Amino acid sequence: MPSIKHLVFLKFKPDASAAAREEIWRQIEQLPQQIPGLLDFSGGENSSQEGFSKGFTHSFVMTFADVAARDAYVVNPIHVAVAQPLVALLDDLVVCDHAVD
Repeated sequence: MPSIKHLVFLKFKPDASAAAREEIWRQIEQLPQQIPGLLDFSGGENSSQEGFSKGFTHSFVMTFADVAARDAYVVNPIHVAVAQPLVALLDDLVVCDHAVD
């Protein structure tokens, strides 16, 4: 059964404070220790010089054990509690998942 890569691209609002961004990022980084089937996390501020970011300032990638683990994550109360205040700080968000053999 393939694992799932969960890619998320974030465009923070210009008025989202550094403190708010740092706190929400800290909470996102802790999700693998709190949610079953979430195997790893990596992410950070965009450093690409290619000019194709379309204003997206940060991204992260999570690996889930399988589709069922990803689906359980989406509705997990811990994820929801982090996602709701995160979305309030954003102008835009892109999420894309794909299977990895």
